[in-house]
Amino acid sequence: MKKFPNAFTIMLGVILLAWGLTFVVPKGAYERQTHPTSGQVTVVPDSYSEIQAEPLGVMDLVLAIPEGLVDRADLIVLILLIGGCFYLIEKTGVLGQALQRIVDLLQGREALAILAVSVLFAAAGATIGLQEEVIAMAPILVLFSRSMGYDAKLAVAMSFGSAVLGAAFSPLNPFAVLLAQQEAGLALLSGMPFRLVVLAIALGVWVLYLVRYARRNPVAKIPMDASNGQLSSRGMLILGLLAATFCLVTYGMLQWDWGFNHLSGCFFALAIASGLIARMGLNQTGMTYAGGFREMIYASVVIGMAGSISLLLKKGMVIDTIVYGLFAPMEALPTPLAALGMLVGQSLLHLPVPSYSGQAILTMPILTPLSDLAGMPRQVCVLAYQYGAVNMDMLVPTNGALMAILSVCEIPYNQWLRFIWKPALLLFGIAALALIVALQTGYS
Repeated sequence: MKKFPNAFTIMLGVILLAWGLTFVVPKGAYERQTHPTSGQVTVVPDSYSEIQAEPLGVMDLVLAIPEGLVDRADLIVLILLIGGCFYLIEKTGVLGQALQRIVDLLQGREALAILAVSVLFAAAGATIGLQEEVIAMAPILVLFSRSMGYDAKLAVAMSFGSAVLGAAFSPLNPFAVLLAQQEAGLALLSGMPFRLVVLAIALGVWVLYLVRYARRNPVAKIPMDASNGQLSSRGMLILGLLAATFCLVTYGMLQWDWGFNHLSGCFFALAIASGLIARMGLNQTGMTYAGGFREMIYASVVIGMAGSISLLLKKGMVIDTIVYGLFAPMEALPTPLAALGMLVGQSLLHLPVPSYSGQAILTMPILTPLSDLAGMPRQVCVLAYQYGAVNMDMLVPTNGALMAILSVCEIPYNQWLRFIWKPALLLFGIAALALIVALQTGYS
């Protein structure tokens, strides 16, 4: 059997497919308007029409790669700087010592690690939409997982998978729920109790599935490198700074509207401080940090290539046609079927539109009046979006973060799909049931 294509090859294939679709799918566009104060561009409902446009050429295909890298430049810088930071801290021996200490404490109760890590990353996903940041932590998470007797796929599920789940079922994810509620004309943070209940149910089912998988698929335990012995006061200081940095960037994103560059600056400062505290000296600190960049280059390129896909579809004027084709038929459906249809449509749309914040801006102005016509509460329309679009981040190969993490963890995409389809199906089942319950209870 031939070796399954790696992330780079898959991305190239999807980019070629996206370019090919621009010759097959009719070109069309919705009208858009710009808010006079915020400058936010929104789609005008019921304004779709087919248009005439020049087809994309070979040069557009070639330019899509560097344009995708440039478009994701701030994210790529973030991955490099956070990745280099974790690489440097790992080289000090501090992370290995701390994680081995946790492993020793959980001896015989390893399932608690699955619960703790899953809840931690789900909380990060629910509050700040954590995803790409997991790329830098992936190597350490795999080492930690194997020291507990778990495989690499479980490490990715506990971290990235839980973060996606938290973001999808979140009552306050600013990049999904709040943005969609704003576009739908709903009060921000409205409907929180129902979302919290569904989040708790989804996370409980998720953790139980992961624990069951871990018990059925044990691997040989590989102790982490803790050759430097017990944590010193310098090591404790580095770990304290690491925790403080995470608290600072979380608060900054929630309260000060921080972006990727603010996060990058904070982790750059943490890396330099950690190297100096560990007595590496400035020269060795710089060289070690640069070594971390090398570890993250491949993942960064994959992220940039993922951005090329949506750029091609937008330039080819077919994204709006895909949206129209997915959601226009739902106008004639009964309300429950329309809600489930929106869930399916949002899930499918996430393949060519891997940014779920971009998907909210694109679809909510179109689906809000459609849901009004169908007698569906707008809050349910938002639920269909967040459950459908965000959960797909666990599955779609156009999600650069997923493909980069799988590359770092050396997990072929086909192996990941064989692992993730069952728990993902459970989550979509919970999402579908939640939509029906929301309709029956008049959730608004």
